[in-house]
This record gives sequence, C-alpha cells and structure tokens, in this order.
Amino acid sequence: MRVRWNRPTVEHGGLKTPHGVVTIVCGPKGVLKIELPGERKVRVDPAAIAKKAKLDLPIEEGGDRIERVRDELTEYFEGRRRKFRLPLAPQGTPFQHAVWDAVYAIGFGETTSYGAIAKAIGRPTAFRAVGAANGQNPIPIVIPCHRIVGSAGHLTGFGGGLPLKAALLAHEGIGVSNLRQEQFAYGASTT
Repeated sequence: MRVRWNRPTVEHGGLKTPHGVVTIVCGPKGVLKIELPGERKVRVDPAAIAKKAKLDLPIEEGGDRIERVRDELTEYFEGRRRKFRLPLAPQGTPFQHAVWDAVYAIGFGETTSYGAIAKAIGRPTAFRAVGAANGQNPIPIVIPCHRIVGSAGHLTGFGGGLPLKAALLAHEGIGVSNLRQEQFAYGASTT
C-alpha cells in the first residue's frame, strides 16, 4: 500500500474496536486526534480540529492516512502490534509535547506514574501539571496515557473511563487485580 502523507487534506474516519468505535482525524503531517468511545457526548468535528491545527484544507472522509491508522490500531487490538509507527501531529504547548513524548516512550505492558513522568522531563515537582497534560492527550492508545497509574499503583482518571483503561491494561498483560481498585467501578469518582 502506498501511503501519501503529504496529500493536502484533513481526513477523518472511524474504526470499530472491541470497546466501541474510535474516531480518527489526520492531517498531512500525521494523526491529529483519536477520540475514544464514550470520551465525549458530542460528535468529533474534523473541521474544528483542522482549524485548531491551523490547517485550512479540505476535509474528506477516509483516505490513505486513515487506513494506515486503522490498520495499526486493528493490529494492536488483535495482539499483533506493541509499538505504533504512525506519524503524529498533536497540537499542544511545548510542556504538553514534552509530557506526550515521555508517555509515548512507555513500553507495551508497562506502567508508570505522573511523578515518574515529571522527573523524566526534568520537572520533578510538576506531577499535577503532568496529569493535566496527560488528560489533554489528543491521541490516546497511540500515545499510551492509559499506562499511567497513581503513585500507589491505583487506577487514575482516563478520558475513555476506568473500565476502558482497565481493559487496555489487561490487553497488554497488566492485570487490574495487581492494581488497587478502590475507585474502579462504573460511575465511581476518578479523583
């Protein structure tokens, strides 16, 4: 398959996963957004995402870039992919990018904490800011924010909800029975 990443459009599409449909938006330089099932009650607006990325380009459904993302996500959910090789183009501040780069480096089947990420980016006291940046991650699963757990090993907030976070961790061989689960229940607080 020939992938044309420099095609001047913004592409969008969905992918049915074992956990529901994810929505994908890609620009010419890479993935801009992956919206998890249940993450928001409003529909993803590719035009708004393109505007935020300062991309004044036509919007089209499907395309080579969307197919590549679908292929890699499908391989991940089928257990055939542990590392994504997609070009990424998340929109954020330099601090957010530093956090997302550190989160991207967390290996398949591994977890870490906000404090460890803060130390890794040279800001050891900024664990709350790291948590906020992690919460703004526009490309979950690929930038694996689900691999961040509380410093005591408990499940912490996740845009797709704690049940999805637990399912993704279990998919990677991290049993939630090994993690504290006081807050792990549908509708429970995530603070």
